[in-house]
Amino acid sequence: MTEMRWRKSSRSGEEGNCVEVTHMPGAIRDSKDPAGPVLLVGGMSAFLREITRGRFDPR
Repeated sequence: MTEMRWRKSSRSGEEGNCVEVTHMPGAIRDSKDPAGPVLLVGGMSAFLREITRGRFDPR
C-alpha cells in the first residue's frame, strides 16, 4: 500500500495528529506512522457520520 497516494486534511495542523486517506474506499492510516498498518473500514460513510456525531470522542 506504499504506492498509493495518501492525503490528510489541510486542517490537521503541524502536530500530525490525524489520519490519512487514499482513493481506495475505506483505507485509512496514521499520519505519524506511514509505514505502519492500514485500517480498512467497511461502510466508510457510516463511520464518518459517527465521527461527526462524536461517537468516538474520548470520555
